[in-house]
Amino acid sequence: MKKLLFDLFPLILFFLAFRYADIFTATAVAMVAGVGQIAWLKIKRSTIEPMHWVNLGIILVFGGATLFFHDDTFIKWKPTVLYWLFGLALLLGKWLFGRNVIQGVMGKQITLPDPVWTRLNLAWALFFFVSGALNLYVAFSGQFTDSQWVNFKVFGLMALMIVFILAQSVWLGRHIAHESPDASSSSKEP
Repeated sequence: MKKLLFDLFPLILFFLAFRYADIFTATAVAMVAGVGQIAWLKIKRSTIEPMHWVNLGIILVFGGATLFFHDDTFIKWKPTVLYWLFGLALLLGKWLFGRNVIQGVMGKQITLPDPVWTRLNLAWALFFFVSGALNLYVAFSGQFTDSQWVNFKVFGLMALMIVFILAQSVWLGRHIAHESPDASSSSKEP
């Protein structure tokens, strides 16, 4: 839970700053929080995951453009770009390098047949592409306010991910390889 809160730290501060100020202040706060997050990990000599670097790079580029041009279009694209990069990394990892990224992350915790790992990798990639598209719809369709977009970005996308993970857990429960009973103990006569 501590790691999750730490990873969500810039997003939480973005949300709070938006509530008390505006989108531009929230963007600046998220940028500072992202830099602070990496600095804290470096000071603590903790592992900085690639996701932290990617998120920092994207918030600095899109946040910087938002502040420089004083145009919130850039920050509204940020979640979509991040999600689409994740989805692309999952697909390219499999197609170009023959590596299933999801299996690399979860393979030590569960055992699944290779076709199931492939479907799981694809399912996550599709989830990221759909989430990115939904963000664009809420941000730019003209049917939602900035406040509604921020709520969707913070709570809606998180809720979608939780629902996806729960559905995935149910689906995976049918495919997890179970240890077979020891052949010697099952062949013993009473």
